[in-house]
Amino acid sequence: MILIADSGSSKTDWRVIHKDGKISQHRGVGFNPYYMTSEEMAIQMRHDFLINLESEIEEIYFYGAGCSAPDRKAEVSSALGTIFHQASIHVDHDLAAAAHATCGHHAGIACILGTGSNSCDYDGKDIIATRPAAGYILGDEGGGCYVGRQFLVDFIHDEMPEHIRKAAIDRFHITQNIIQDHVYRQPFPSRYMASFCRFITENKADPYCYGLYYKSFMDFFKKHIFKYSDYQNKPANFVGSIAYYNSDILRKAAADVGIQVNIIIESPIAGLTLYHQELL
Repeated sequence: MILIADSGSSKTDWRVIHKDGKISQHRGVGFNPYYMTSEEMAIQMRHDFLINLESEIEEIYFYGAGCSAPDRKAEVSSALGTIFHQASIHVDHDLAAAAHATCGHHAGIACILGTGSNSCDYDGKDIIATRPAAGYILGDEGGGCYVGRQFLVDFIHDEMPEHIRKAAIDRFHITQNIIQDHVYRQPFPSRYMASFCRFITENKADPYCYGLYYKSFMDFFKKHIFKYSDYQNKPANFVGSIAYYNSDILRKAAADVGIQVNIIIESPIAGLTLYHQELL
C-alpha cells in the first residue's frame, strides 16, 4: 500500500493506493515543519485518520509546504517514521508536487499560484531550475497576497472605482486603520491580504478587478517564467486557487506574451495519485 499526502499549513489531502488498486481519500489538518515539531506532527497524525494503517503502508510520498530544506524534511520524516515503522518514506516540497501533478513524466514549467507563488523548470524527472520565492513582502507575484495587497493599496489611496470601493466597504467594513492593524499588528498578514481575492474574482468582469489579476500574472511571468531557458517552447502548468478560479485571465495574459498554458488545477492530489500509480 502507498500513502500520498499533499500538505499545506491549513490542510492535508491524503490518498491511499491499496494493493487491489482501490483508492481511498481523506482531508485532514495541515502540517508545516516551520511551525510544528516532529512530535506535534506525529500526535496530530495519530488523531487524524491514520489509525490502523501503520502495519499496511509500505511507501509514503509526502509533499508539503515548508519541506524544501533538508532539516525540515527530516522533521516530517521523523514524524511519519514514529507511526509507520516499516514504510519507506519520501518527503519533498510542494513545488515537486506541482511538477509531478501537472507535468507527470514530461518536461514543462510548473507554477504555484495560491496565497503565494513559486515556479520551477522540470525535465520530466527532476526539477532542473527554480526562481527565488521571496515571500509575501518581497515577492509572491501572481499570488493571492500580491493581488490583495495591491487592492488594499488602491483602497487606501482612493485609486479604485468608487462602486468597487463602496462594495468593499459594505462587505468587509474596512478602513485604512483596520487594514493597517491587520497587516502590521495581527498574525498571518499574507492570509489577510489574500482573503480579498474572492471578492476580486467575483467582480472580475469589472475592468479594474480584471486588471489587478492581469497585471499580477504579467509580473509573475516576468519574474519567473521569462527567466527559464526556451520558455516559449515549454508548456506552463499551474496549481492553486488563484490560477484555477481566474484561469480565463491567466490564459489571456499568457497568450499575449507567447506562453503556452497547458494544465490548470486547483489541487495537485489527483495528479500526484496518477503519477505514483504510473510508477507501480
